[in-house]
Amino acid sequence: MRKEDCFYLGKIVTKYSFKGEVVIKLDTDEPELYKNMESVYVEFGSNLVPFFIEKSSLHKGNQLRVQFEDVYSEEEADSILKSNIYLPLDLLPKLEGDKFYFHEVIGFTVVDVNFGEVGAIVHINDKAAQPLFEIDREGKEIFIPMIDDFIKKVDRKNKQIYVETPEGLIELYL
Repeated sequence: MRKEDCFYLGKIVTKYSFKGEVVIKLDTDEPELYKNMESVYVEFGSNLVPFFIEKSSLHKGNQLRVQFEDVYSEEEADSILKSNIYLPLDLLPKLEGDKFYFHEVIGFTVVDVNFGEVGAIVHINDKAAQPLFEIDREGKEIFIPMIDDFIKKVDRKNKQIYVETPEGLIELYL
């Protein structure tokens, strides 16, 4: 499985028991959607390796306690500790309305209700305190915070996101 065909689900953050159980911190607002998975892909270097789940249960909010097949000791659990976890893109629940996954809006055109067409989304910067649309406008980078109040409409059919930004924000970059 290629990483491009998957989405990041979370990270193995700690061991849970001396029998090889681990805790995965899920990167989701709906952890209950992932409590009955059959398998996940564990990242080893640049490879994704399938791991089959023997049993799992929700643990402290957005964490999942997992017993993988063939991982029955602390040493075996140590070998996957701090690994990223992925699932195939086709397992992502479909979002509707103005909700979207970051990867699905890359290439969308951003249109500001006051400014007009801003440019194409080339990246989502989620390293800052507030995620940002990184937009290319004829070679110039424009950053727009992904604030619910700014996002007015997501038009998946025409690959456009309509925003209403504070006066002067876009002009700062031009």
